[in-house]
Amino acid sequence: MSLLPDVTPAEHELPDIISVDDHVLEPKDLWQRELPASMRERGPRTVREKVKLTFTGGHYGFERNADDGQWCDVWLFDDLAVPTGFLHAPAGTPRSQQRNVPAVYEDFRPGTYDQAARLADMDTNHVSAAINYPNIFPRFAGQGFAERPDKDLAVTSLRIYNDWMIDEWCGGAGQGRLIPLTLVPLWDPQLAADEVRRCAAKGSHAIAFSENPSKLGFPSLYSGEWDVLWTACEETETTVSMHIGSSSSMPTTSPDAPLATSMSLYAQNAQGSLADWVFSGTLGRFDSLKIAFAESQVGWMPFQLERMDSVWRDGVGGVDLPIAPSEQVRGRVFGCVFDDLHGLKCRADVGVEQILFETDYPHSDGTFPHSRKVARDLFAAAGMDEQACYAVLRGNAIAAYGLERFGITE
Repeated sequence: MSLLPDVTPAEHELPDIISVDDHVLEPKDLWQRELPASMRERGPRTVREKVKLTFTGGHYGFERNADDGQWCDVWLFDDLAVPTGFLHAPAGTPRSQQRNVPAVYEDFRPGTYDQAARLADMDTNHVSAAINYPNIFPRFAGQGFAERPDKDLAVTSLRIYNDWMIDEWCGGAGQGRLIPLTLVPLWDPQLAADEVRRCAAKGSHAIAFSENPSKLGFPSLYSGEWDVLWTACEETETTVSMHIGSSSSMPTTSPDAPLATSMSLYAQNAQGSLADWVFSGTLGRFDSLKIAFAESQVGWMPFQLERMDSVWRDGVGGVDLPIAPSEQVRGRVFGCVFDDLHGLKCRADVGVEQILFETDYPHSDGTFPHSRKVARDLFAAAGMDEQACYAVLRGNAIAAYGLERFGITE
């Protein structure tokens, strides 16, 4: 039995959450109403078909127009076909009832795609503000646009998504509660920089980027080709956000390893990404740039930085950095938690001011509608006081994303 006083506020005394990693289902009619007529036939749209989903060899697959399938909203985009699965957005369904089965939008909570319903779900879950990543065919960094062969169609469709995100999803009643996160054309760094400036002028100061663009067939951070983008981000005070899986790959050990192996190793992508940001010299060249890793947890950060500092001091790694990696990262690189007790216990080593919180609504590992209880249980187990709880639930997110611009000051 612990003799230490319970320094953690009671659940009802915790401040409302700012979630830095939620998701939204893309509107089914968006591109058909916004694309030029000449592009609509190949632009993003849905068809309703009977589909059968599979999972073999560590990979998801599907069969269209299957006689024994279930009704499914299938996204079509030029040469792409992506089925909507129930695991895309099972929020509100008990974990034991969540299955990898085809779905239509009506199978989901309205809050997954309807703004008014989302705001109501946020109220229920004690979430005052949230950043939303894409969910189905765009994927977490807009790879769905980058992979299309017709780049005119791709960039036009991407800009339509960004305008919808800023003007519609985050506009009206959502203003100040739904915080814009926009996409960039990953296939062209200059186009990406132009889109950052265009979106910043409209009110978006956060972009989704890939944790490892090299794995997508694009230039690495070591190439220097992304510097035009980071210049635009610094000029517009735009934060760079990277979701796990945004390199369209997840860590594994062998072709026959089960999904559990990959799921238990997922933070490795963020570890590699942080090494790239530091050892490419990018963080050093752009010393006011802020970056954030979504769904990465933070318990890995102290060892990773310790090891990077050791390599840097020994001077054997082929890099010449004027400042230690841990010094570059302090106050500028953020990670977020939703079940990382170890990370919270070693928060002083991570830097408590660099830890953010997420609910991951409406995903299967999200904590809706019990996010505040989940947070309180974690915070109490880690022995966090009122000040640390506030920092992780709200204060750090305000600093990481400059949320004062949206009227969020405390």
